[in-house]
Amino acid sequence: MRLSSQLGGKSYNFDSVKEVLGRANELKSGDAMAGIAARSDSERVAAKDVLSNLLISDVRNNPVVPYEEDEVTRLIQDGIDENVYNRIKNWSIAELREFILSENTEQAEIDEIRNGLTSETIAAVAKLMSNLDLIYAANKIRVHTTCNTTMGRRGTLSARLQPNHTVDSIDGIRASLFEGLSYGVGDAVLGLNPVNDTIANTKQIFELLDDVKNKFEIPSQICVLAHINTQIEAVKQGAPCDMIFQSIAGSEKGNTAFGFSATTVQEATDLLKVKGTAKGENLLYFETGQGAELSSDANFGADQVTMEARCYGFAKPFKPFMVNTVVGFIGPEYLYDSKQVIRAGLEDHFMGKLTGLPMGCDCCYTNHMAADQNDIENLAVMLSAAGCTYIIAVPSGDDIMLNYQTNSYQDIQAIRTLLGLRPIKEFEDWMKKIGIIDENGRPTYRMGDATIFTESRR
Repeated sequence: MRLSSQLGGKSYNFDSVKEVLGRANELKSGDAMAGIAARSDSERVAAKDVLSNLLISDVRNNPVVPYEEDEVTRLIQDGIDENVYNRIKNWSIAELREFILSENTEQAEIDEIRNGLTSETIAAVAKLMSNLDLIYAANKIRVHTTCNTTMGRRGTLSARLQPNHTVDSIDGIRASLFEGLSYGVGDAVLGLNPVNDTIANTKQIFELLDDVKNKFEIPSQICVLAHINTQIEAVKQGAPCDMIFQSIAGSEKGNTAFGFSATTVQEATDLLKVKGTAKGENLLYFETGQGAELSSDANFGADQVTMEARCYGFAKPFKPFMVNTVVGFIGPEYLYDSKQVIRAGLEDHFMGKLTGLPMGCDCCYTNHMAADQNDIENLAVMLSAAGCTYIIAVPSGDDIMLNYQTNSYQDIQAIRTLLGLRPIKEFEDWMKKIGIIDENGRPTYRMGDATIFTESRR
């Protein structure tokens, strides 16, 4: 296994596969802060050269967190189909890249090799791709999941309606719900981040979302993004719940910092199979974001992209309905500017799809980053062209509770129109029924008119 490269008359040597993965990564402020990033562009190119020649077996045999120490590593490694792995283990990472990008390679062939790839391998191939490569490759892959409706079909773009409120006002939440629904947002999920993470408050919001969904016969799913333990207790106390949510990390230590383990996730799944309100079999919602592990000293010297890929490896065996990266939420300490945010969003989407997950994105930024709304709109269009399963939308693109910026309700319909994409079929039929689009799927004058949901208009 060669861990050195000659470039421009200079020799570059690396001590481990982990170091190669870190130095080969595109520049991220979090990696630089942790001392993991390449120290020059030349070193980055040299690391990519070494990485391209490593075999899939080399990368699998060198997980960035030891098997004996970490349940995420064990889930990833134990989930490998050995028959598939043995067919491809002697491919180089460069050969894997060429296979995925080849115009002769279809989704079915990618699906065939997926279960032979560890998360580190998926991260490795992403590091050898340009932004356009990531878009092109991800567009080949579609992942279908079913909660109450089925998401992820080709030709669709779904959206999470995020009606967050600064004090969890029921009236305020309801108003945001009605506004978002009037723009055709919410086919992925009606999902709120509560301010107060208590069982009583979580149960009350679940009941509100369930009431709106049932009263207006909305073909969608509901979720309250409280801590997983809070949601479990709320469901035990009778809260109507289609999905249970949790933010996840790429190491056991990171998940411990979040206050849960794989056992907790399995408990949530088992509970919803008995007490949940969903019709389908995909009952979980996970969120991720590059840099989360470093912020809790749980990255084990590995780079952001590799740890992010491991999040998807953790999620995979639980068969979630939806996963998304909150790509710019943590801040400039991890993704400094729009260039880094866009790159991370495209990397995360591709890696999630290659893992086999229904991958979405919260195309967002914080006010102290070197980014603005134009950058986020750029990312949303790129991801939609890449076949992103869903994106997140809030009123006016400004989440006044979480204090960050993302896509607006209006953006969703604009992107659908621009790229010829549609909502989930049942949701589109519902949009026609309430009169916000016509029979051809075009917006009517009633789109954006939230008063169609008031009692006086029904």
